[in-house]
Amino acid sequence: MNGVISIGTDLVSIQRIDHLLLTYGDRFLERVYTPAEVRESCGSPSYLAGRFAVKEAVLKAIGTGLSEGIRWQDVETTRTSPGAPLVRLQGRAKDRMQSLGGDRVLVSISHEREMAMAFVLITGCPR
Repeated sequence: MNGVISIGTDLVSIQRIDHLLLTYGDRFLERVYTPAEVRESCGSPSYLAGRFAVKEAVLKAIGTGLSEGIRWQDVETTRTSPGAPLVRLQGRAKDRMQSLGGDRVLVSISHEREMAMAFVLITGCPR
């Protein structure tokens, strides 16, 4: 029976992401985001803050943070054709989710003037 395996949430300052972009530019983008995320963002700090919040929320949900060989880019958020966020895991993040019995990541992203937040549910058959 499929059910909720775990949850994660995160809140990110859009100003913080803007500061990282101004300070580190492409180095920051290439370290944290996938090429698809960078392309979709068009450089928007608000968009990137939302994607950063998703990455943090997923890492909380799988219970690892940035350890066990998991990289920022192992968590990618793109959009479905209607525009809903879609999370894809790869590498060690995907392996970790599967080891928990997870088979799907559900996500909600919200933005306000100063903050972006993400809420993640991992569903599947708990092991």
